[in-house]
Amino acid sequence: MSSHKPLIVGIGELLWDVFKNGKRIGGAPVNLVYNATQLGAEGYAVTAVGNDEAGSELLRELKKSHIDSEQIQFVDYATGRSIVDDSDPNDPTYNLNDGAAWDHIPTTVESINMAKQADALCFGTLALRNEESRNTIFTLLSYARKDAMLFFDVNLRQNFYSKELIERLLQKANVFKINKEEFKILSRIFGEQGDEDEICRMLLGKYNLKYIILTAGADYSKIYGKDEFSKIDTPQTNVVDTVGGGDAFAGAFIVAMLNGASLKDAHRRAVIRAKTVCEGSGAWIPCSKEELQAMA
Repeated sequence: MSSHKPLIVGIGELLWDVFKNGKRIGGAPVNLVYNATQLGAEGYAVTAVGNDEAGSELLRELKKSHIDSEQIQFVDYATGRSIVDDSDPNDPTYNLNDGAAWDHIPTTVESINMAKQADALCFGTLALRNEESRNTIFTLLSYARKDAMLFFDVNLRQNFYSKELIERLLQKANVFKINKEEFKILSRIFGEQGDEDEICRMLLGKYNLKYIILTAGADYSKIYGKDEFSKIDTPQTNVVDTVGGGDAFAGAFIVAMLNGASLKDAHRRAVIRAKTVCEGSGAWIPCSKEELQAMA
């Protein structure tokens, strides 16, 4: 295993997930970074919050969790929020406010320097919905190291995606993560025919990806590589909610791979972390000593 502490940067949305019983920090890139830091990585979020109390409160919470906020900009737009309907804990839905701060992530010299140093840059489609953040994401990706992991979690929400934007990110990425429901949508809008294995292997070759991760909730997860394949049936899980489960999987997978784990071992660790998060409330569940021992 490597002694290097991986530097992982999440670019995109930071917001409050608003539940019936209160609010919690949300946003897939930042959720991923949180989980990576729980496993020993150095994590940064490139995003924006509003010049309001909600934004200041988000930064205070990040500080408590030891996530560096120096790449988080204050902008003159309301801090993001997402109204979460978790009446079905296995299939929560999200209603996001328009014109949020994270739609206006500026490109800075500091964020460019961070992108140049990162071992992994993580991103999704949601923050592409506005031109300013879209330009920032593509600019930062253009500065990534040739050996960096460029992790694209498609993260489809409402109608904030298109075939064109998905393809643009696939052309930048070398790891692509998608869940089973998103896979159905992607297959339809891309007009692809065939089963999961056929379509995933086609995408792997077409976009020159190193890995495709397909998660299927309570059933299984699969990881496709050019010469490797791993499938793990989802362990029995006492689900409280699945918010952030995919981000937990992603964070653990990235850290393990950057630390030199095999594909199958990285997959195993990712499943353990996702199970822990789904058995807690919200996306930010600390990693216990017992969990770390299970990953060893």
